[in-house]
Amino acid sequence: RTCRGKDGKLYANLVCPVDVTEMPSGTLPDIQSTEEAIRLLNVMKTNKQKFFLAVGYHKPHIPLRYPQEFLKLYPLENITLAPDPWVPEKLPSVAYNPWMDIRQRDDVEALNVSFPYGPLPDDFQRQIRQSYYAAVSYLDMQVGLLLNALDDVGLSNSTIVVFTADHGWSLGEHGEWAKYSNFDVATRVPLMFYVPGMTTSSVSQGERIFPYLDPFSHILGLVPQGRSKKVVELVSLFSTLAELAGLQVPPVCPETSFHVALCTEGASIVRYFNASEEKVEEEKDGCDDTYRCFNEEPVAFSQYPRPADTPQWNSDKPKLKDIRIMGYSMRTIDYRYTVWVQFNPNNFSANFEDVHAGELYMVETDPNQDYNIYNNTSHG
Repeated sequence: RTCRGKDGKLYANLVCPVDVTEMPSGTLPDIQSTEEAIRLLNVMKTNKQKFFLAVGYHKPHIPLRYPQEFLKLYPLENITLAPDPWVPEKLPSVAYNPWMDIRQRDDVEALNVSFPYGPLPDDFQRQIRQSYYAAVSYLDMQVGLLLNALDDVGLSNSTIVVFTADHGWSLGEHGEWAKYSNFDVATRVPLMFYVPGMTTSSVSQGERIFPYLDPFSHILGLVPQGRSKKVVELVSLFSTLAELAGLQVPPVCPETSFHVALCTEGASIVRYFNASEEKVEEEKDGCDDTYRCFNEEPVAFSQYPRPADTPQWNSDKPKLKDIRIMGYSMRTIDYRYTVWVQFNPNNFSANFEDVHAGELYMVETDPNQDYNIYNNTSHG
């Protein structure tokens, strides 16, 4: 309990801006992670050896606990609700996640919201969204400090940097919160690469690649959102890093791979880093080398388990023995298709003859995935 309420008492809240000086040891975990990572970079500079450094940040994971000054970057009056804050009319009940983890937080529990569909009061939804944005900016500062330190120790020109995450998080879209679904807002993650001399042009001696920009003094401006119709999965990350590091790229896994010591289902995407759309289209046809050709991922897969057809207390995080249904999802550039089928937790088998529900969303006409047309006869 580190979130101080208006009554001066400490609570275990979801929304938790804090005075860092009042925290244990006068700091926060992500600040400590940055400091330790910078210390290790200085060690690497001295050792002059090849290294792999993984820095796992907590925010914006819940609780949304971050330095309170970041709130000023996102005035509450500027915060809107999600573009689709309602539960879609044709969303199968098995597909809905009742956000049990945030219901257990003191501030959410005090609202006495009905189970399973809520909704949360509009003003509190805006507070959650405000704090999520603030927590992301707090994280962004930590990443900025770390990359700036990479410049300081003189390793920017010889270090590959990847920024990614393990899942997304619903911020009220579809009347949902948290990560326990197959919606894009829960499954899509950032994936950014910096490769010296490949993703950027060479820089002159002494020029900083990662100058630090203070979010409280730097003039804020919106960067135009980039749009790509390419599909990529995190299973490609290992192969990509292996190729970039000059290591052997693992072979593609056979259909049954339990007997194989090391293989992968993801192909390296290095060739895409500085290739034009025209070059990709020109070269991808008629090439049979999995790792040296422009073989685009046609589909990204995700899946999520459920203990029952309707939301219940353990729908979000069922134990293995309680899983009865699995939602298998395919995301292409044109659609997301999901089927919820019978699942046997004893032998990990799915019965696609026993379909409990389905979802189909067309990206061009329904980018937010609000209108399920799975049962429409015109798309049968």
